[in-house]
Amino acid sequence: MPNKLSIIVNHCRTPELLRDCLESVRTNVRQIDYELIVADSFAHDQTAGLVKKIIPEAIYLPFFKNVGFGRSVNEAIKKSSGKYLLILNADTVLCDKNAVSSMIDCLRTDPAIGLLGPRLVNSDGSVQESAFRFYDIPTLICRRTVLGKTAFGKKILARFTLKDILTSANVAKNQPIPVGWLMGSVLLVRRSAVAKVGLLDERFFMYFEDVDWARRFWKNGFKVVYFSAVSVFHLHLRASRKSRGIFSLFLNRYARIHLSSAVKYLLKYAFRKPPISIRVCP
Repeated sequence: MPNKLSIIVNHCRTPELLRDCLESVRTNVRQIDYELIVADSFAHDQTAGLVKKIIPEAIYLPFFKNVGFGRSVNEAIKKSSGKYLLILNADTVLCDKNAVSSMIDCLRTDPAIGLLGPRLVNSDGSVQESAFRFYDIPTLICRRTVLGKTAFGKKILARFTLKDILTSANVAKNQPIPVGWLMGSVLLVRRSAVAKVGLLDERFFMYFEDVDWARRFWKNGFKVVYFSAVSVFHLHLRASRKSRGIFSLFLNRYARIHLSSAVKYLLKYAFRKPPISIRVCP
């Protein structure tokens, strides 16, 4: 009989973080029948040993170079058997024994939900920005240049990060909120939805694969929701934004990757209107 849940952990050369992530899975996912798959870029024997020591029955999926988020997760999905797929970055920690079951219950309650993300929090408890409207040209410019610090830019970015929605009464009531897309650090997806939507687009080596996937979920009739009733710790390094402006393209490899992925995203959709317009909740 297949597992009810497949937990997929995406990892690349952060064994200390991976250890904490796996320990949190072992501690807080006890009441659910699950399988664990660790997809490991730049695989190392010590990492394999670490995984087996913490969760001996885990499936270890090594890659001997960095294959990117999309391919790493896709190969793990192909190996998985669960009705639900919980995708975790190795820099996340489950901090509540009811977190995963609450997320699954939310999907079970509303069959139209295909993709769900929890509230992501820093180690100090402050909330991270992890749910967004879809990108447009002004947003991309404001995110990458000093224009984002102007009054106009701040207004654009506040709309992008759903400030109008995520301060609404519905969030306070812990209701699932439809959003454009979710940061890929923690995602719960329905396998039947993935079968219709398809896997992550591997043309995006890093960044925008989560934006593209959410867009395709909406296009195929599935809702993408932010579920603030559940919180997950996330050590968010924001590697692509250590420096701002055009000079970051010369100094920051991740900024260059982010820009490359942004161009691929814009070319793929040829500036077409997003499949959903996110409005302020009543």
